[in-house]
Amino acid sequence: MSVTIEKILAASPNTERGRPTQLSTDPKGERIAYASGKSVFLRSLDDPSLSKQYTTHTAQTTVARFSPSGFYIASGDVSGAVKVWDAVEGVNTKDSKRFVTASADQTVKLWDVEAGKAVQTWRFGGDGNVGVVWPAGRSDGMVVSLNLAGDLNYLAEGTPTPTKVVQGHNKSVTAFGSSQDGKSQTFWTGSFEGRVCSWDSETGVGSAVDGQTHSNQVSSFTTTNGRAYSVGWDDTLRIADTSNNTFLGDASKLSGQPKGVSSADGRIFIATTSGIEIFSNDKAVGSLLTKDFTPTAIAASGTTVAVGDDQNVIHIYSVDSSNKLTEKEKLTVSTSQITTLSFTSSGSFLAAGNSAGKIYVFDSGSWKVKTDRWSAHTARVTCIAWNDEETHAVSGGLDTNVFVWSLKAPGKRVKAANAHKDGVNGVVWVGSGKVASSGGDAALKIWKVAGLE
Repeated sequence: MSVTIEKILAASPNTERGRPTQLSTDPKGERIAYASGKSVFLRSLDDPSLSKQYTTHTAQTTVARFSPSGFYIASGDVSGAVKVWDAVEGVNTKDSKRFVTASADQTVKLWDVEAGKAVQTWRFGGDGNVGVVWPAGRSDGMVVSLNLAGDLNYLAEGTPTPTKVVQGHNKSVTAFGSSQDGKSQTFWTGSFEGRVCSWDSETGVGSAVDGQTHSNQVSSFTTTNGRAYSVGWDDTLRIADTSNNTFLGDASKLSGQPKGVSSADGRIFIATTSGIEIFSNDKAVGSLLTKDFTPTAIAASGTTVAVGDDQNVIHIYSVDSSNKLTEKEKLTVSTSQITTLSFTSSGSFLAAGNSAGKIYVFDSGSWKVKTDRWSAHTARVTCIAWNDEETHAVSGGLDTNVFVWSLKAPGKRVKAANAHKDGVNGVVWVGSGKVASSGGDAALKIWKVAGLE
């Protein structure tokens, strides 16, 4: 088996209120370079889903600039380190008769030096603009501005509104989910500051979900037909309509900080620090207070609900038609705290990852261990997802690595090392031969997996 990177959906540029963000384009006006997190991204202007990531900085990056030739990029970080990359600004036009400015007054202005006035003003709502670049070498005169949310706005002279808006995350992506609508797959991502975005898996285009989002870290997603459910550290459940990319109604307040969310048979199951809550038809219909332990993870399949706890135990519940939970089994083989759980699509197998980096697979018919040999992570396992065929699973961890595992040959695995700086926080399958991941670098990555056994 092998795993290779296919596409990087880049993080958005770093932004900070009251401080300008440096953007740089190559001499041909084809690519833009910027700092984000501890990385530097080199991104196509015409197809923003095409990008490269430079990851050897160990501190927050602050600037990235193309050389005049366009062959190199120099980047710096807060520690004072400067690095020069093989990349195989001028904000003014070539004749320097016009220039463009961006301001916290929510405007971008195009100025004519000889006339001494602004010849066009683009006005935006929100928190204003923190960066702008006028790519040289282009025939269309395109201007790119950056707002505080990290959105790149493509502007054209004579057009009052952006011709394109490139959206994404510039804070750590802390939650990752996936929904399927016919043949179309959509990714759902949530970040540290509460932003939620949806992504077309084919085109790589990301869009911020409209409406009132979470006020801080998004911790988990689950999806059903036409709905995407997210929970966050604001102790709420929020529901998005997948067809129009909009949050619906008011948030549902939870009894405690959520540790995970899962869905099965039309019901939503949420593990919180206080217990388990059940929603159906977007309304709370049941709950269970866990007095003897604190839930840490949850997964559901049919009428079976698995809950991990802070004492290394997995509790297996059945849920009846009146939404009452009854404990049936306790799985006690793990020697460390359970951090993530995932059922196969049929519910035949349950994978459980723990804080020591080990993954156990249980046969749900007997609740006996199917394999305990998935143990290559060197830190907390944060996420697991099964393929539709139930033959392989993908996992991500705090160790920054992504692994693809074989149930038939448990000793065989493939590794995408250093997949995301500062850790992997989410993984999903894309069909049967690809996986997608997200993490602390605020980027999404799609990997080809070949030679599955």
